[in-house]
Amino acid sequence: MIKFGTGGWRAVIGDEFTKQNIQILAKAMCDKMKNEGATDKGIVIGYDRRFLSKEAMQWAGQVFAAEGITAYLVNKSAPTPLVMFYVMKHELPYGMMITASHNPALYNGIKVFTAGGRDADATQTQDIENYINDVKAEEVKELEYDVALEKGLIQEIYPLNEYLDNIIDAVDMDAIRSRRLKIALDPMYGVSETSLKTILLTARCEVETIHDRHDTLFGGKLPAPTAATLRPLQNFVIDSKCDIGIATDGDADRLGIIDDTGRFLHPNDILVLLYYYLVKYKGWKGPVVRNICTTHMLDSVAEKFGEKCYEVPVGFKHISAKMNETDAVIGGESSGGLTVRGHIKGKDGIYAASLLVEMIAKTGKKLSEIYKDIEAECGSIFMEERDYKFTHEKKASMTKTLMIDKQIPELPYEIEKISYLDGSKVYFKNGGWVIARFSGTEPLLRIFCEMPTMEQAREVTEIYEKFLGL
Repeated sequence: MIKFGTGGWRAVIGDEFTKQNIQILAKAMCDKMKNEGATDKGIVIGYDRRFLSKEAMQWAGQVFAAEGITAYLVNKSAPTPLVMFYVMKHELPYGMMITASHNPALYNGIKVFTAGGRDADATQTQDIENYINDVKAEEVKELEYDVALEKGLIQEIYPLNEYLDNIIDAVDMDAIRSRRLKIALDPMYGVSETSLKTILLTARCEVETIHDRHDTLFGGKLPAPTAATLRPLQNFVIDSKCDIGIATDGDADRLGIIDDTGRFLHPNDILVLLYYYLVKYKGWKGPVVRNICTTHMLDSVAEKFGEKCYEVPVGFKHISAKMNETDAVIGGESSGGLTVRGHIKGKDGIYAASLLVEMIAKTGKKLSEIYKDIEAECGSIFMEERDYKFTHEKKASMTKTLMIDKQIPELPYEIEKISYLDGSKVYFKNGGWVIARFSGTEPLLRIFCEMPTMEQAREVTEIYEKFLGL
């Protein structure tokens, strides 16, 4: 029952996310590490603020200890990128994070990271699943926690400072200090507050925080920084006249931004802003990587500066792999995750937020002004995105229509090509596109459409709705 999607293994707490399954996965990782001769340096495991996250980390750690593999357990809830950074810096073969990221509160899960601090790719996750299938529950052993501590097979660590120092060294703190910016934070009851506050206060920013307490139900809302969930932050930014509002999802690998006017910046906008800033203002050279559902505005910015934009399937492992292959400046997804060359090989909402604050300081412009500059230079494009729940039978029917029979509706715009790289994506000759694909983390069908006008984007989306009977 343990299957890895685009963002690790995620399951409903008490259903599939159980102590037994967590320890079966841990035993599979032990077997994999032993067979690869990769046990000497041990494994690092972190956890977020979800229900049972800390306990799950400890249950996993006890299995590694019983197998003679040292488990370095982060002894306070921490951001996912901190664990990825630790794997990279200390040259560990693997790391694990107990989190379901931005999923609803009834979910928890585990992300696995490989050498270099990368998300485990499709080959690695398939290999882990194969090891899981060979594990018999009755064969799983655990060493009592206190005994494992005493023997040094479990070591409790809190490497926050080295992670933050790495970000502080990479950001122009002097430029930020000179601006005395006012910033609102919304960690969405997650794990980013300590990290972001430390960085921003060090840069002499005035910082105000909402939704900072520990709440495993995330205030009754989805811990994902979207236009719908960030309305309280919008109001706070407007009422308090902040320069920027920063939000992160439950484990702080994804980012949401409210600009100086109170407008929610879609993750697409954030990617475009950062790529434009790094190339134009910081003089970086190189391409950009996006997934198949992310804005083609990145293509326009890349073309403006004589660079290339690469398209990959959904799943950050594909982003990081292509970035590594092409030495890209930045890579990211429309769901809010991004990474920048020279940092970790995965999503980091805290580093991305720090760069956005640097951008405001270095350019001397507000976010709203910078985006207007981009549109003046590269044009504009509009996206409509919608999610749909479905029954098992409905999914089978839609899969047959889209992916087996490869049918599409009659569309009023001239088609350039159709791709089945990840879902069914139609590219139009006017620069627009539409994709229908099943989520790899939730039971949803997602339709994204980007066109020269919002009216056209909605028109094409509604044609797909009718075609699929949604």
